[in-house]
Amino acid sequence: MTRREGISLRNVSVRLEGARVLDSVGFEIENGKSLVLIGPTAAGKTVTLKTLAGLFHPEAGSIEGLAGGARVGMLFQRAALFDSLTVWENIAFRLRGGRDDAIAAATARLAQVGLDSEVAFLYPVELSGGMQKRVGLARALADDPDLLLLDEPTAGLDPVMTGIITDLIAENVARLGATAITATSNLEVARSIADQVVMLHEGRVVWTGADIDDTDNPYIAQFVHKAPDGPIGLA
Repeated sequence: MTRREGISLRNVSVRLEGARVLDSVGFEIENGKSLVLIGPTAAGKTVTLKTLAGLFHPEAGSIEGLAGGARVGMLFQRAALFDSLTVWENIAFRLRGGRDDAIAAATARLAQVGLDSEVAFLYPVELSGGMQKRVGLARALADDPDLLLLDEPTAGLDPVMTGIITDLIAENVARLGATAITATSNLEVARSIADQVVMLHEGRVVWTGADIDDTDNPYIAQFVHKAPDGPIGLA
């Protein structure tokens, strides 16, 4: 992917274990912009991110704008750090070079997410939930990705840490000039970092826009106001 290109999903469908979990999903995002996916549980947000990352393969449709050499960084919903590796090994596991270079690169990334160099030599079990999220973000940023995928980056965090993580995402996306796609159920996060919002429901796009507070779309209205009645329904 060159820095001039954006990304387009065109009628992407994904089937897992016999069930269609994405149904003709389509949206476009310009390079260097931040798109946020919102929607209820099991709407297809994580599957969309994993499909963009190449972990799932569409049974129909296409993804355009991702060349074979594109660098993709991903922050998983539960950080997904390797328990048996130190923090610096987690961050640098995809990077080439010797041990000293890897430690230096990991330390630099830790500084970018507000963590001290001493953290590099700790193991994930020694970190708080917020620190694990920040290490996961540092790993996602490790090789200056063209595309940054963030799955529920603030899930389970208190409001203060949520604000810190949100600011770090915005700062680092601006620094990299990367395209960012974030899945979140936190509407304040969406308001803070989104240039564009896409709402998914039951694997389909039900709304696309820039301002979730300036639309009469019934799905958005129910989601924003946490209303029990509406098209989303209750599980």
